[in-house]
Amino acid sequence: MKELILLLLSTIFVNNFVFARFLGTCPYMGVSRKIADSIGMGLAVIFVLLMAAVSSWFIQYFILNPLHIEYLQTIVFILVIAALVQFVEMVIMKTSPALYKALGIYLPLISTNCIILAVAILNIRENYNLIKTVVFTVGAGLGFTLALILMSSIRERLEIADIPKPLEGEPIAFIIAGLIAIAFFGFSGMM
Repeated sequence: MKELILLLLSTIFVNNFVFARFLGTCPYMGVSRKIADSIGMGLAVIFVLLMAAVSSWFIQYFILNPLHIEYLQTIVFILVIAALVQFVEMVIMKTSPALYKALGIYLPLISTNCIILAVAILNIRENYNLIKTVVFTVGAGLGFTLALILMSSIRERLEIADIPKPLEGEPIAFIIAGLIAIAFFGFSGMM
């Protein structure tokens, strides 16, 4: 149990996919303007991550390995992720049209979010069993959501702040992203 908690916490804070591995920065910068949009995107990514990781784990160990076609791993995982993203997109479109509109192009881009594929591949590379796969995946999703929420809360405050003209918009967002990444780097000494 202690090992699973450590895996979860280290994935959220120490090995955060946005701040330590610099994956998923496109939706991180694009969707992090409003907290509500960030939460919606985070939940969608967590759902897709979990479904993709578990599906990929089963496909790897019950189809690819027994048939000795492990070399197809990346292609198969990409197809699984694309199908899951289409499913999530349809569900969000039907259940929350406002969130669907707010997420815009970033929702279908979840399929190209490298965090999704990286988590699926890392679970296999690290030889995680199904429980560790779920814990690692949930940690990755929570870490991504935390990154989105932190950035969006800062960006909402920056809208009313007095910022020099050359730094308005994306420049200040990149500076803030770098500062948050440095702050998260401090967690690496704790674990």
